[in-house]
Amino acid sequence: MSVPAATAEHLVKTYGTGDAQVVALDDVSVEVLPARLTAVMGPSGSGKSTLMHCMAGLDRPTSGRALIGSTDVGTLKDAALTKLRRERIGFIFQQFNLVATLTAKENILLPLAIAGRKPDPEWYDAVIEAVGLADRLSHKPSQLSGGQQQRVACARALVGRPEIVFADEPTGNLDSTSAGEVLNFLRHSVDDLGQTVVMVTHDPVSASYADRALFLADGRIVEDVEDPTHDQVLETMRRLDPRRTGRAEAVRLPRHAETTEA
Repeated sequence: MSVPAATAEHLVKTYGTGDAQVVALDDVSVEVLPARLTAVMGPSGSGKSTLMHCMAGLDRPTSGRALIGSTDVGTLKDAALTKLRRERIGFIFQQFNLVATLTAKENILLPLAIAGRKPDPEWYDAVIEAVGLADRLSHKPSQLSGGQQQRVACARALVGRPEIVFADEPTGNLDSTSAGEVLNFLRHSVDDLGQTVVMVTHDPVSASYADRALFLADGRIVEDVEDPTHDQVLETMRRLDPRRTGRAEAVRLPRHAETTEA
């Protein structure tokens, strides 16, 4: 059994107090295995982004533990936490967050430059080949399409060879063609580069690229599906939609099953 790349142990995250208190995570426990693409899904307000932020050290849980490898993120002081995020974790966000005055290559290498590190030449070449941007490295963000900008962001997340990459709605601002390019790259990074990726998404097409889909509702994991299909994800989301069903209930779908609904 592989050692988990990341672990959540009884995570609780609340905001506010008293009658105004909101429970964003309600006793969530999960392990993320290495070299797999895990999708995290759920209705709006289900806690999926909060879970990612707590596991990645971007937010601190109210109680419980979040671990990267064997490191308890919650025990780290600010300097050590910053170092962990810089050296062991990659981040991809819906907004590309590229520096407008830098070229694609300079944006990709920026985290390493800040850390005072040089890229591994072979790994850098592998990442650039994987994102298909060898002929765009001298271009600035304004000279790139949205899909190309997001692929630059993906390369930036991977160039330091992190233990795990967290992607928060990485295709949210992209058209279907550009989204497909990014999803194919994330899939390729797992299959051929051995990367571990956790992707928060609301899109069934994106989730169908994953090895595993976790579904949250009301701050809890209520479904855990291996090798999710597009139809399977759609059906699960219908079951968990609070506008139709009220408080979500855990309903197990058969693995690899597909619905016949349009």
